[in-house]
Amino acid sequence: MRGLLVTASVLVLLAGTALFVFTGKTGSFFPWTIASPLAAAFLGGCYWAAIPIEALAGRQRAWANARIAVPAVFVFTVLTLTVTLINLGQFHLGARFPAGTRIITAGWIAIYVLVPVLMLIALAVQARAPGADPPRAAGLPAWMYTLLALQAIVLLGLGIALFAAPAAVAPAWPWKLTPLAAQATGAWLISLGVAAGHALAERDARRLRPAAVGYIVLVALQCAAIARYPHLFAWQSAAGIGYLAFLAVMLLTGAAGLTRDLSRAARRYPSTPPAP
Repeated sequence: MRGLLVTASVLVLLAGTALFVFTGKTGSFFPWTIASPLAAAFLGGCYWAAIPIEALAGRQRAWANARIAVPAVFVFTVLTLTVTLINLGQFHLGARFPAGTRIITAGWIAIYVLVPVLMLIALAVQARAPGADPPRAAGLPAWMYTLLALQAIVLLGLGIALFAAPAAVAPAWPWKLTPLAAQATGAWLISLGVAAGHALAERDARRLRPAAVGYIVLVALQCAAIARYPHLFAWQSAAGIGYLAFLAVMLLTGAAGLTRDLSRAARRYPSTPPAP
């Protein structure tokens, strides 16, 4: 499982680079063309935010402190594979595309076919590993449970709507989305909603460290994406205002969870004063 998570962090680094750095060149460097650069930057930011979640989870010694990443990653890969197969005609396959672009597309399909299968196998092996969860040592305040529950509801509800009815729901998003981009966005929102729900079940800041760091990185990257393309963002719309408010709530949740975890660690391992 550790090896799979570390490998996945490398893969999302590559996907995020293609989207966040080469935002306007998805026709060449990504498996499908994304017309809106803000839509591409949003997806790239999501991929890059997954790097700390997966990499930090892969470095944990205890399974309880790593598993926050696994259900969300599994759900995302399955949903993205579904989006790919449903919209296969829009992907860069066929002789009209350059060979390098076709290789990228074939690699994308292979990854999203293999990763869910490998993750199920790793989960089966992990479930048979001996040992028990360490006791919870850094509980969350009541207001964080409330925020996590609200985030799970909003993310899952909006994600499912975008995924199931992209053409109908996409106009309510604060920037323009094609149906394919709307479904890809929905896959990310659903996986984030799964992570928020999972955080409620874990009820311990130590177990949420990978997700807390990922939350903070995600907000920073999405703000950077909007700053790059402010003319494409519907600032004065209800959707735009709600989007920015939701980012603020995510930042608060991630920062509070990480601070609580670090405070627990400081109490457990206090610094030793220098010898006289």
